[in-house]
Amino acid sequence: MKIRLSLSDILKREIFRLYRKSVTKKHQLNYLFWEATLRCNLSCLHCGSDCLKKSSVPDMPAQDFIQVIKGIKESGLKNLTVCITGGEPLLRDDLEFVGREIRKCGYSWGIVTNGLLMTAERFNSLISSGMGSLSVSLDGLEEEHTYLRQNPKSFQTVENTIRLCAEHKKKSQYFVFDVITCVHHNNLKKLPALRDYLIQQGVENWRIFSIFPSGRAADNKNELGLNPSEYFELMRFIEETRDYVSHDNKRIHLNYSCQGYLGKFELKVRDYFFFCRGGISVGSVMCNGDLSVCLSVRGKDFIQGNIYDSDFNFMKIWNSRYECMRNRSWAKIGRCAKCRSWRWCEGNGLHLHKDTHSECTHCGLTIIS
Repeated sequence: MKIRLSLSDILKREIFRLYRKSVTKKHQLNYLFWEATLRCNLSCLHCGSDCLKKSSVPDMPAQDFIQVIKGIKESGLKNLTVCITGGEPLLRDDLEFVGREIRKCGYSWGIVTNGLLMTAERFNSLISSGMGSLSVSLDGLEEEHTYLRQNPKSFQTVENTIRLCAEHKKKSQYFVFDVITCVHHNNLKKLPALRDYLIQQGVENWRIFSIFPSGRAADNKNELGLNPSEYFELMRFIEETRDYVSHDNKRIHLNYSCQGYLGKFELKVRDYFFFCRGGISVGSVMCNGDLSVCLSVRGKDFIQGNIYDSDFNFMKIWNSRYECMRNRSWAKIGRCAKCRSWRWCEGNGLHLHKDTHSECTHCGLTIIS
């Protein structure tokens, strides 16, 4: 059954389209990922990067990334958030040093972690070095989480990380943390129980995403991917949860990921209309020095330079390149070329494209329409 939009819905989308056009024209960098390592201490079934305990790509020296940040600062950019990720960033023992240097430049920073190596001592050390945000992955209650993460200790360590964050949040209103959950066949029905668990743990912000075929997840997509009825069920769960109040009058704020345009579910499952900001306000420095956007965008067509190039200047590259991210007309092929929602979607997220001449690998709109 086709889901039709009201005139009010169409007007809201057109207003947002004009806003997106304006933001794209300005392309003001405000969020930068640093892929600090490609090593990981887990072997998750859904990993989009296929990270391993040992990597053929060595960790980027801390000083090399710090020079990138200093160069951005010298360009006059005042507001920037740096997200340190991986792999598993806690495998590095110099995050505190990097974090302090980021703070010296006047920028904020945080990490994305699986929590396996988090201790109270490490957490306090990171906080003392200026860490202002933390995202940790929890993919269900113990059985479901362990299945996906392939490690019997993972659930307990994530639980400990959440406790540390919740306790610190009580002391610092400026600290931000959230839980990220990958939804698949085996945990979809357990989401209501997970929701209540997170609320009781003091989690206020929750993000959900579903499998997209990249890295190790591509090998497990048949086992983990949601079928159309399950995907629709997920949307309904998110919509319900955004109005949910627990028996003791507590709430949790849930958003679906920025995976793609969702038609009538827009604004019902997240706070904002779909907008892939890769190359528009979001950039990245990969472990090998390559420059791209979100770290799931790894195709060679999207690499805009490298910090080890002789003429490297991050802001010069940011302002003069990234055209294929700011003009998505190349993505209007295949089913997208005939889609009436193209003007609001523009080909879904960049991470769903292998290159600039292939259509997207996933379209939520076709599933739920």
